[in-house]
Amino acid sequence: MANLLAKSQQLQQQAWAVIEETGVIKHWEAIGATINLVGSLKTGLLIKNRDIDFHIYTDPFKLADSFAAIAKLAENDRIQEVSYTNLLKAEDKCIEWHASYQDRQGALWKIDMIHILKDSPFAGFFENVAERIAAALTEERREAILRIKHALPAEEQVMSIQVYQAVIEGGVRDIESFWLWKNQHSSAGIITWVP
Repeated sequence: MANLLAKSQQLQQQAWAVIEETGVIKHWEAIGATINLVGSLKTGLLIKNRDIDFHIYTDPFKLADSFAAIAKLAENDRIQEVSYTNLLKAEDKCIEWHASYQDRQGALWKIDMIHILKDSPFAGFFENVAERIAAALTEERREAILRIKHALPAEEQVMSIQVYQAVIEGGVRDIESFWLWKNQHSSAGIITWVP
């Protein structure tokens, strides 16, 4: 288990280096945005997938500002790809940006930047979820989550929130028990579980 904890710490340090090297926070702050870290890096549960997740807010919201921040990010020659999805008229009320970044060691990172309207039902929601997950972690739960996330096959599409719920609420402690738990719990759409 010590190896997994060390691996998680190392990956988190690398993630913070990516944030620094890309200037992602300063590019969003330059347009007057509030940018909040969410997800596995925020909870300290990053172990395998090189994903960095941000939720971003501006008031007033201007689509051109969102593009301006991404244009500055894309000037970094290690940004390999950027994708955009307009969900302003969907329930989410957001713009999704996904960028791929190749770090100095050649590893690919995914940077997810969700620019959310202030009247979205998810405004501030996942920030709260991340804080509640972090608060619910015991050493045993942290180890179980890292062990399960590390054991997940790359080809399986499993959301981290499913692992957190299984461990924190369901008492799951290993990958075999996780598959049993997952088969009994729906994963359609956005999962709104909060510990």
